[in-house]
Amino acid sequence: MSADGTVPKPIVAKGVQGALDLAGRDLGWSEWMLVDQDRVDRFAEATGDHQWIHVDPQRAANGPYGGTIAHGYLTLSLMPIFMGRLLAFEGFSMGVNYGTEKVRFPAPVRVGSRVRGGAVVGTVKEVPGGVHLETTLTVQVEDEPKPACVAVLLSRRYV
Repeated sequence: MSADGTVPKPIVAKGVQGALDLAGRDLGWSEWMLVDQDRVDRFAEATGDHQWIHVDPQRAANGPYGGTIAHGYLTLSLMPIFMGRLLAFEGFSMGVNYGTEKVRFPAPVRVGSRVRGGAVVGTVKEVPGGVHLETTLTVQVEDEPKPACVAVLLSRRYV
């Protein structure tokens, strides 16, 4: 949310040329979103990862972070939400995730924290039927000096 209380609209890339023009562009930051215990518990159910540091608040209170933390892969899984809030495409029939590179989790996301995503588009190149984008997305935790996650996202848009 911006200072005036409005939610920023995503940047819109129109067609192949609009996507190519994104190369090197800083997309800014999304609005903040809360990572609560319910989200962490639902992620644990979906993935089968029920490690106590994520799902047992009483035990985690005495652990290294003073409470439960989000799964690293939960943090990574928020990236499509952030990207959708930062960037939109017109003139394409579909988009697909092509992969990720250099995924790192420098700091934990404590349950009850707010996070946001910031992105910088790296290279954009034409591929048969569309474009291939490499975008570095950083997940920032409010009031924390280190990011929770930094990853290079690979995606394709097809006309």
